[in-house]
Amino acid sequence: MMLPSDYAARVYAGVLGKLIGVYLGRPFEGWTYERIMQELGEVWCYMHEKCNVPLIVTDDDISGTFTFLRALPDYGNRRDLTPAQIGQTWLNYIIEQRTILWWGGMGVSTEHTAYLRLKDGIPAPQSGSSALNSKVVAEQIGAQIFIDGWAMVAPGDPEFAADLARRAASVSHDGEAIYGAQVVAALEAQAFVERDLNKLLDAAVSLIPNNSLIYRMIGQIREWHAAEPDWRKTRALIAANYGYDTYGGGCHMIPNHALIIHALLHGNDDFQKSLMIVNTCGWDTDCNSGNVGCILGIKNGLAGIDAGPDWRGPVADRLYLATADGGRAITDALTESCHIINIGRALAGEPPLTPKNGARFHFELPGAVQGFMPESSPDAQGVATVQQVAGHSRAGAGSLAIHYRGVAPARSARVAPARSARVATPTFIPSRALSDYFIKRGYALYASPTLYSGQTVRAAVAADAHNLGPAQGSLYVTIYQADDSLGIVRGPQQTLAPGDYVELSWTIPTTGGLPISAVGFEVTHPSHANGTIYLDYLTWDGAPDTVLAAPRGDGVMWRRAWVNGVDQFDDWWPEAYRLVQNHGRGLLSQGTREWKDYTVRAAITLHLAKAAGLAVRVQGMQRYYALLLCNDGTAKLIKALDGEAVLAECVFPWTFGASHAFALAVRGNHIEAMLDGKTLFTVEDADQPLDNGGVALVVEEGRIMCDAVAISPV
Repeated sequence: MMLPSDYAARVYAGVLGKLIGVYLGRPFEGWTYERIMQELGEVWCYMHEKCNVPLIVTDDDISGTFTFLRALPDYGNRRDLTPAQIGQTWLNYIIEQRTILWWGGMGVSTEHTAYLRLKDGIPAPQSGSSALNSKVVAEQIGAQIFIDGWAMVAPGDPEFAADLARRAASVSHDGEAIYGAQVVAALEAQAFVERDLNKLLDAAVSLIPNNSLIYRMIGQIREWHAAEPDWRKTRALIAANYGYDTYGGGCHMIPNHALIIHALLHGNDDFQKSLMIVNTCGWDTDCNSGNVGCILGIKNGLAGIDAGPDWRGPVADRLYLATADGGRAITDALTESCHIINIGRALAGEPPLTPKNGARFHFELPGAVQGFMPESSPDAQGVATVQQVAGHSRAGAGSLAIHYRGVAPARSARVAPARSARVATPTFIPSRALSDYFIKRGYALYASPTLYSGQTVRAAVAADAHNLGPAQGSLYVTIYQADDSLGIVRGPQQTLAPGDYVELSWTIPTTGGLPISAVGFEVTHPSHANGTIYLDYLTWDGAPDTVLAAPRGDGVMWRRAWVNGVDQFDDWWPEAYRLVQNHGRGLLSQGTREWKDYTVRAAITLHLAKAAGLAVRVQGMQRYYALLLCNDGTAKLIKALDGEAVLAECVFPWTFGASHAFALAVRGNHIEAMLDGKTLFTVEDADQPLDNGGVALVVEEGRIMCDAVAISPV
């Protein structure tokens, strides 16, 4: 498989198209065409303000698309990835009743039904089969809304994309739903190398049975389009022949797939017009709009998105992935694009793409601001703007321009306070994402911070040669304090004379375990000034050095930093962490995949449990190492990965109510497990080792308590 020369930019455009489409259609999801026309009119722009809802939200369309694709890297980016392995990926990243899916119940929500099958030990593809779940349930919309990523790792290879789509869709769907997913995936894969929509459709439908309903419906819609230029009249034909009333279930594939084809045909290759049509038509607007946006993003690139209104500015690349892997929840379009690109490169036998030596924020594609936005606090509001620009980089080809206007020192705290320019990107749940809207929709944002005390932030900045005089610049972080208000911690200040290029390094001081909300760069000046500073890159590395405990205050964000995968994690108990798991095993986890070598310690009291303890290199609900005390009187070091393997065990009598000091140290493939200050096990795991991930408290069928979890470099 040869990769197109513009592969990276086209993937990024596809990801942006998906996000823009979902965010555009989300506020009125489920509305009819008639209601949309009556209350909104034709949908030519974002409607979130008119509907009084946030623009950037958690959504199953986004979380599922960019999460289930992780089956490929988790299983070595093998081309022979199986449906069963993709099903295991579901079980690892989904927290039941909390993340990714619409939890509508058995026989109501197709994905919930499939998840319950998987949980009961029924592997994919049986988990999504019509024979097990009925034709109506198996043919709902989910198969196509999660499919875009599988196409973007197979550029120019629609056969491979359709085959991947079949495997991925079969975890939860069957029949016509799989055919619809294959059509979308084939369209997107071929769109990397083909611009003619009719040729794309011909290629896509050639990969599904010609006696299928999807095949016949696409042919009929193409005939309607050829005979009738008015999209409204074709929409009426679709509603009459393929409407919701014709099919069972809550959100069937057929009507919504029809609208995707309809919008592509009548949109005349125009990104804005196509999204207007698919959204104004109604039904499952965020899903349909997301697929159309992704198809056209890939097909026409960034120029096609930028030809209309400012779709990208309000989004600023931001997206949330609420999964059991909390360290990946707060992310951005370019970061997720790079993950997809590197899967595609691995499948093509190419080395990974690592812009600017693997920097987290590198701004290497046009318009990519990676979540950086000006801060809106009173002393900084209106002072800065941000813009991705070409050049001003020694590490790559692009940078983030921080334009400041009216930066000034304080003249008087009352009359003329200091004005500084601050721009930042979130590293944890932003305060704007704490609204009731997230909870009421059923898609709460589960996340861990991505940056911690003890880690070293590295960045490079350049001062524009035309700036008037030297400015002062510094890295900074904002922190959720004990009462959940935001405080600022600044790094060392650096003088930036016109034309200077400076590399910065700052080890984050202790925050007392309080979560870091954002990281950014601040510009100040000894006099009233305008100018531009270019942020070349920003990244961080190293193990955290922190103690995660309850602060003295009534805030809740320190608790929200833990991804809750247990049945009960209530806030009224005196200890910081009292965890209850009624059935099976639960994890309360925190940390990121960037954590590799570190030590974690915690004193845990087992009030009642089948097994309980501490885990390291946690990569979800079913991938980790754990030191457990078990109710058979043993201590075990286990590895969870497609099942559970005991790496070491010994007799260790214990009683309910006793507290024990657990510790685990990991360095490379070496694992050392300690209890009550004594080393119990030293193990080298050479067979598919887990080489990164966060930490977790573990409880199986019982109750435990803990007051603090300490993480430090080894």
